[in-house]
Amino acid sequence: MRKEYDFSKGKRGPVVQVPKGKTRITIRIDDDILAWFRDQVEQAGGGNYQTLMNVALREYIQGAAEPLEKTLRRVLREELKRAS
Repeated sequence: MRKEYDFSKGKRGPVVQVPKGKTRITIRIDDDILAWFRDQVEQAGGGNYQTLMNVALREYIQGAAEPLEKTLRRVLREELKRAS
């Protein structure tokens, strides 16, 4: 190893830039959940477990959102039942 290195042209920050539309965060995931996602990626022949987690979260969010018409129908049924 050299005794001296020149870091005058060095840049601070991550080596790999985070793509637009993505945010780097630190979260704690249970070991068994992380193992399941990693196993799914391995069984599929490779890929990125983080992408798979992102897809799973997106599907959950889209499925959890109840359309306005469905909400209105449910509330009306409940109110009519209560009124009768």
